[in-house]
Amino acid sequence: MELLAALTLGLLGSFHCVGMCGPIALALPLNRNSLLTKIIGATLYNIGRTITYAVMGALFGLFGKGLVLAGFQNIISIILGSIMILSVFTPLLFKKTRSLESYIAVFTGKLKGRLRQLFAINSYSSLFFIGLLNGLLPCGLVYMAIAGALATGSVYSGTVFMVLFGIGTIPMMFGISVISSSVSISVRNKIKKVMPVFIVLLGLVFILRGLNLGIKYISPPTEKLQVKTEMKMNNSHTVQ
Repeated sequence: MELLAALTLGLLGSFHCVGMCGPIALALPLNRNSLLTKIIGATLYNIGRTITYAVMGALFGLFGKGLVLAGFQNIISIILGSIMILSVFTPLLFKKTRSLESYIAVFTGKLKGRLRQLFAINSYSSLFFIGLLNGLLPCGLVYMAIAGALATGSVYSGTVFMVLFGIGTIPMMFGISVISSSVSISVRNKIKKVMPVFIVLLGLVFILRGLNLGIKYISPPTEKLQVKTEMKMNNSHTVQ
């Protein structure tokens, strides 16, 4: 369920955020003399982005694992789900999140400077590194995906979550790079209407997961409780 959500988030979100990432994909220093070189270059760019997302997934999955061991996973899952839903219904509360970007302005400034240098180089390696750095740029959609990776409570699951998110964004970014055209405004407007619904559904999934209702695939028992049960069973067999 979570992995499908990651893929869908990337796919739908890539339409929604084409305005931000589209210019980068359009401006890639691709060798446009042949279709093959454009395809190779765009592929390397998207592989770079996905690798960065995978590293993020591993790091936040590790942090989530620490929360699991501390017994906070359910609470964190409920909080993250609630934030997702609130971000849709009460967007005014999240206007101040722009102040977060001011705290990382120094980092993003250096990052954009490095990106400009790479854009001046027409090579496959520069396209790969542009993808790597592009994955670090501030993006609300990526923050949403990171929240999902954190909620998995596992390094492996967090990594897979972010990789699938990255894969979901590839069709749009790849198409813009190679075809050099963006999606029509009417299509983007339709996707914008779908995205809030999907975010609310994803938030509900996180809340249900945190409530530990025992619903298969949606709200299964936590691993911690399962381990305790197995330990009790093993101890009882030992006593007998």
